[in-house]
Amino acid sequence: MGSASSSYRVIYLDVDGRIQKVVFSRFCSPCDIKELFCTALGVPRSTNLSLLDSSGAMVSIDPTMPHNTERSPYRVVPITSGQLADKEELFQNVLTQVAEQFSRAFKINELKTEVTNRLAMLEKRVELEGMKVVEIEKCRNDIKKLREEMASRNNSNFLEDNKKLTPRRDVPSYPKYMLSQQTIDALKKPAFDVWLWEANEMLSCLEHMYHDLGLVKDFSINPITLKRWLLCIHDNYRNNPFHNFRHCFCVTQMMYSMICLCSLQEKFTQVDVLILMTAAVCHDLDHPGFNNTYQINARTELAVRYNDISPLENHHCAVAFQIFSQPDCNIFSSFDPEAFKQIRQGTITLILATDMARHGEILDSFKQKVDNFDYTDEEHITCLKMVLIKCCDISNEVRPMEVAEPWVDCLLEEYFMQSDREKTEGLPVAPFMDREKVTKPTAQIGFIKFVLIPMFETVMKLFPQIEEAMVQPLRESRDRYEELKQIDDAMNEVQKKKSENLTMGGKKK
Repeated sequence: MGSASSSYRVIYLDVDGRIQKVVFSRFCSPCDIKELFCTALGVPRSTNLSLLDSSGAMVSIDPTMPHNTERSPYRVVPITSGQLADKEELFQNVLTQVAEQFSRAFKINELKTEVTNRLAMLEKRVELEGMKVVEIEKCRNDIKKLREEMASRNNSNFLEDNKKLTPRRDVPSYPKYMLSQQTIDALKKPAFDVWLWEANEMLSCLEHMYHDLGLVKDFSINPITLKRWLLCIHDNYRNNPFHNFRHCFCVTQMMYSMICLCSLQEKFTQVDVLILMTAAVCHDLDHPGFNNTYQINARTELAVRYNDISPLENHHCAVAFQIFSQPDCNIFSSFDPEAFKQIRQGTITLILATDMARHGEILDSFKQKVDNFDYTDEEHITCLKMVLIKCCDISNEVRPMEVAEPWVDCLLEEYFMQSDREKTEGLPVAPFMDREKVTKPTAQIGFIKFVLIPMFETVMKLFPQIEEAMVQPLRESRDRYEELKQIDDAMNEVQKKKSENLTMGGKKK
């Protein structure tokens, strides 16, 4: 009991004459503690604070701050930038630096975290495509040396404790990115360039979305738990060419932009918005890079477990709720059992809707409702949410050409990996996945014309505002790929005539 309780600190604050109790882990960074104090005061998280004891002396905000009681609470004073004199600001900066040093000194797991981070970083470098052989060999040697160094310290056991469903990094080592106003504004638009950002920056953007939509405040989500959950989500996406964490970010950012563009918070409850965002984040967790057709034809463990019924989507749901079952990652901890049941059912329904085998069924159901859509009808709302996550899941062509086109390359690479394996295993191969039969234009034209445009145009009946931002780019993308196909066809025709002429010439001789 002693060791568990000593992991947490309790500090009492005087908030306008009311005693506020704040509990935090002693592994928190000073910045995280300051944010908790801001939340207790009801002020923005970026507010500068000054902490004073009963005698008026300044106290540093960090995990090692002196313990106090309800009878001797600290007074927290918000400071505007104009109030900080140069000397006091300098003193505050020094205090923060000292606090960071103390924080490091008192973290028992610091070495563990640091070594794990270095190892994860090196292993990530090895996995990156396009690296030269020499660089890969150097990375492998670095990893080998690091493992040997850790083994020599008799401290290698913790590596085995890094279970898949646990974040590989703790929150204090999750770098904070201050999003610029330009980024914050761009995040709300479908044209957002998803290729500009590193993993930690994408995590910060996702975190911002939950705060900006009011989900953190309305559902009392612990900000540290939100960070830890997002880290765990990141660590449970595989490094596939297409179905990876960046795709997860793409789908969630498109959902966020649709919520903003269509003013969905005026139509939906906050619970619905929470379900839409969370399903988008979790919708492809632990995707193996081989689709449902492969799973079923190859009789994989997933296909057997889920009786050939949406095996991948069922797996994504299962992994999502395995993560939520961990207290450190459960952003729904404030919900009572009945409310959690509603969230769980809603999230599962949306993730299962992303199985493209159900596309026709779901879209037909929505088409029957759209002309007389009733926002008070739960069945109508559920159907709309299913269509929205489907739109976001396959929305790459909505984005500008320079953002969308690399995703086609990624998808084709994943398709070719599957078809190559299917050929070696003697399984059926879909023509649109066969590297010998498919081209970019042929892969995209039919998909845009017969899947994307009809679905987005149906949604446009409810939300006319998406025409300019989403439907028009799809039409332009269709036209561009049709032009490319005409060029390809013309070149093939020229090549064919050349071959025929060569053949005829040979016969004349």
